Amino acid sequence: MMYPSWLHNFSVAESLLIAANLLLIAFSRPLLRALSRSGTSDEAFSGKLHFFRAANVLVVLLVVFANAVLPVASHSWMARLLGAVLVAFLGYLTAHVANYLIKRRFGRLREVDGSQTWTETYNVRVLSLLSSVLLFVMVLIAEVRIFGFDSLLEAGGVIGFVGVMLALTQGAWAPDMIGGLVILNSRLVEEGDVIEVNPGERIIGTVYKTKIFHTELLNLVNNHRIMIGNAALRRMTIHNLSKFASARGLREAIVLKVGYDTTEGEMRELVHAVFERLASEGDCAVEHKYPAELRATDAGDFAVAWTVFYYTKDIRRLLATRQSVLATIIEEARMRGVGLSTPSLHVVEAAHGAHARDGARDAG
Repeated sequence: MMYPSWLHNFSVAESLLIAANLLLIAFSRPLLRALSRSGTSDEAFSGKLHFFRAANVLVVLLVVFANAVLPVASHSWMARLLGAVLVAFLGYLTAHVANYLIKRRFGRLREVDGSQTWTETYNVRVLSLLSSVLLFVMVLIAEVRIFGFDSLLEAGGVIGFVGVMLALTQGAWAPDMIGGLVILNSRLVEEGDVIEVNPGERIIGTVYKTKIFHTELLNLVNNHRIMIGNAALRRMTIHNLSKFASARGLREAIVLKVGYDTTEGEMRELVHAVFERLASEGDCAVEHKYPAELRATDAGDFAVAWTVFYYTKDIRRLLATRQSVLATIIEEARMRGVGLSTPSLHVVEAAHGAHARDGARDAG
C-alpha cells in the first residue's frame, strides 16, 4: 500500500503529538467535566468544550499543514506558530488542572442546591490567583522567546507593556478582585448561604458562586440569577439568614395590626391554634419544639401591633414558610371572628362623620 510522501516527514514527537490531541478530542467531554466546577452551567461548559476541541484541532492542522505543505526547515515561522499555539494550549490546560487540585486540597465540601460540591475558600482563591499569574508569566515569556525576542530589552519591553496595561485598567478589576478575597476570607458569606441584600430593591437569594470579579445569587422570589460585583456587594448591608445567632435557628416575625376590641387572651388562643395546626399538618418548616411567642410591639390610635415570633432552620424554604404561617393565621382568624383589618378605624371614622353632620345641622 502506497502512502503519500509527506507522511514520512512526521517525526516521532509530531506523531505522538497528533495522537495525543486526537485522544484529547475523543475524551474531551468527560475530561472537562472532571476538571470543571460541579455547578458550572451547561452553556459555560459547552463553551469550554468547544474551545478545548478547537485548540486540539488547530494543533493537529498546524502539524499536518507544516509537513504536507511547507517544509519546516525553510519556513521556520510555521514551527514558531505551532510552538506558540502549543504553549498557550498547555498553559490553559495546566491552569485548569492546577485550579482543580487546589480546590480539592484547600476547598470546602458543602451542599449547594441539594448536591455536594467543593466550594472556594480564601486559600483556594489566593493560590489559584498566584498559580494563574505564574503560569501567565511563564507562557508570556515562552511566547516572547518563540517569536524571536531574544534580547532582554525586547522581552522586557513586551512584559512591561502588559504591566502598563494592567496598571491602567486596575480600577476596573482590582476592587472586585480584592472584594472577592475579603468576602471569602471573612467567611460571613459562603456558597450555599441564603442572604438578604437591599441594592435599591429587597433581594433574598442563595449565594451560588463567589467568582473573581462578581458574586452570583439565585433569587428565591423570582427564581433567576443575579450578578453583583464583589466591590458593590461589600458596600451593602448583608443579612446572612443561614448564620444563626442561636441553636434555635432563624427567628422570624409576623406583625398583625388588630383592633382594641380583641383581647390579649384571644390573640394567644389564635396563635396557639395556628401553630398546633401547622404542627399537625407537618409540611411547614417551623421549629415546633420551640413555642411561638406573642408580643405587643406597638399601640396606635386605632390598632395594636401584635408580633408573632417563631423559629425555622430550613432557610431554603423561608419564603414558603412565611406564606404558610401567614395564610394559616388569616384563615384561623376568620374562623374565630378576629378581625385583622382593624375595624375600629372604620367605626371611629363613621362616628366622626356623624358628629360633623350633627354639628353642621345645629349650626344651620
